[in-house]
Amino acid sequence: MQDLISNYKHFLDNGKTERECVSQIIKGAREQGYKDISEYKTLKAGDKVYVQKMNKAIALFEIGTGNIEDGLNILGAHIDSPRLDAKQSPLYEKDFITYLNTHYYGGIKKYQWVTIPLAIHGVVCKTDGTTVNISIGEDASDPVFCISDILPHLAQEQMKKTGTEIIKGEDLDVIFGSIAPSKKEEKDSDDKKKEEKNTSKKAILALLKEKYNIEEKDLESAELEIVPAGASRDCGLDRSLVLGYGQDDRSCAFTSFAAMMDSKAASRTNCCLCVDKEEIGSVGATGMGSHVFENALAEIIARLPEGYSDLTLRRALANSNMLSSDVNAAYDPLNAGLYDKDNASFLGGGLVFNKYTGSRGKSGASDANPEFIAKLRGCMNKANVRYQMAELGKVDQGGGGTIAYLAAKYGMNVIDAGVPVLSMHAPWEITARADLEHAYNGYKAFLTL
Repeated sequence: MQDLISNYKHFLDNGKTERECVSQIIKGAREQGYKDISEYKTLKAGDKVYVQKMNKAIALFEIGTGNIEDGLNILGAHIDSPRLDAKQSPLYEKDFITYLNTHYYGGIKKYQWVTIPLAIHGVVCKTDGTTVNISIGEDASDPVFCISDILPHLAQEQMKKTGTEIIKGEDLDVIFGSIAPSKKEEKDSDDKKKEEKNTSKKAILALLKEKYNIEEKDLESAELEIVPAGASRDCGLDRSLVLGYGQDDRSCAFTSFAAMMDSKAASRTNCCLCVDKEEIGSVGATGMGSHVFENALAEIIARLPEGYSDLTLRRALANSNMLSSDVNAAYDPLNAGLYDKDNASFLGGGLVFNKYTGSRGKSGASDANPEFIAKLRGCMNKANVRYQMAELGKVDQGGGGTIAYLAAKYGMNVIDAGVPVLSMHAPWEITARADLEHAYNGYKAFLTL
């Protein structure tokens, strides 16, 4: 278990963006004998192959001995997490402070992102075809970034606002640098000050040019994600918990990937799928709402001895079993009124099966079949995996969605199965080490179905 948790924290710390997660997955997969789909002209039982999309989504397959039309065993997770994204024209200066203008991504409590140390991860793509990788704020010698807040002495009006109004989305701008005005500038006329404005921004741009050979216009084709700075940590005096950023849903993505690497396909082909954009509706070319998965599977089928046909693809999808490896809300004793305790998931309670997600009247849910659930129960019991059946919270309290309903559209069996998380969608989330272990073992057991 210790190795699993150590490797997990390493994955979290080095995978704070989708691109970084895919890069780690590819590295680990290749060490286990996986090859890119472009390296195969034909495929046979035992071959290990991956298909990646735009460096932000990836599907790994180990070919089984049976007919692919009989379906696959699929572990499907997402690797995006709530954060702040830099806007297309992000840099501006205001009264000698240079800011990075942002747009928040996914469901966040905006006030939680104020006054904490932040890091910047991502890429800047230049017109000459080169890509500059950016990671600032993780090394002990790096600077970090921050969003300022009002001091309590002047916050009388702010403190009257609701939680959603305390800080607005347009105010989540990150301090990127500053330069103090010179004595001369302080004495100059207003016209002279206007001529010499943007002194701080110019200094920042000079640093970007010196360190990364980046011009301001290059930021128009950048993908910069602002995330909490720092490493994941053991939490609690007994070290029973893990505190870290992005555990929704990288706790499930990592354990799914680890289970895939430590399993061997039998009759059915095994698959580990990690997609993007779940936190904003699974949209875009790398989200589950696209054809990214079925296109990847089509490439696999085209290389099998029986060859590609649309009917083979559809039968393979319809006959598959999938665990939508996604987290569930852990029961919070300090906010017990939000939960139906008999149907809540608990830290340390093991892998969580959620028959349906959605909200209120099961809106947006896929609602797994009981026959499939019974089969999974038997599988978990045989493997001695601790599991719990739960839903997100009280019926009319709210809700949430996963990629399950997008997999269910193919007619396959699918249910949400993941790790319970406390403080979900906060900059720092909490999971239990025991749950991570049971998720890993549960995913391994599922791949034997």
